[in-house]
Amino acid sequence: MSETGGVREVKSAARTVEVLELLAARVDRPARLQELADTLGVPRSSMYALLQTLISRGWVRTDVTGSLYGIGIHALLTGTSYLDSDPRVRAVRPYLDEASDALGETIHMGRLDGRDVAYLATRESHEYLRTISRVGRRLPAHVGALGKALLAERPDDELPEGPYEAATPRTHTSRESLAADLAGVRERGYSVDREEGVPGIVGFGFTLRYDSPAQDAISCSVPVARLTPEREIRTKVEAAIPAGGGAIQWR
Repeated sequence: MSETGGVREVKSAARTVEVLELLAARVDRPARLQELADTLGVPRSSMYALLQTLISRGWVRTDVTGSLYGIGIHALLTGTSYLDSDPRVRAVRPYLDEASDALGETIHMGRLDGRDVAYLATRESHEYLRTISRVGRRLPAHVGALGKALLAERPDDELPEGPYEAATPRTHTSRESLAADLAGVRERGYSVDREEGVPGIVGFGFTLRYDSPAQDAISCSVPVARLTPEREIRTKVEAAIPAGGGAIQWR
């Protein structure tokens, strides 16, 4: 049994989290009982009992036949609570509105989570041709402007060996290629996503340095057909948020 911080991992709790993360990652593709059991290496009977418990608590939902399983509404309620309780997300939101109104483009705030970036806030463009994103979305950090801005805050020897997953033909799939791009990010002070995450979309990203190394970043996503210069808003955001955030320092 693995240990975390010197405390033995609770197997049943770990399995519950694994089920929820697996269902969440499938997005709009519900899973069958046997799929979940096989993927997590759990006996079918144990998986069924766990799913029924999670269904009764609202964390998992099932279809009318009882054969398909998906993430439940309580996952949304918990995620919303996370966003509402985070002082940095609350402080940044007004500046996302300001930047979106000024640029007429889509603005994102994201946070590094392991090797991924989680989207915490988004302001969509009012233009007809716009990017489509949502809060709670996750992308590998090497794919877009948010992730590359955050990776550039860290030494290259922390980069995984690769090869990396490709989202588009322009995605960096090698460690060497990504490291060369990150060197450019450090030199110019912001990252550029040249259709590496979504075809036809260019992104500009910069970190919010109230943590060291930075954990949060902001990006502006622009359709190639309507490419305009990025606007600097980092100074305003950082000035509004003290280094400690004036709140509990979560790990």
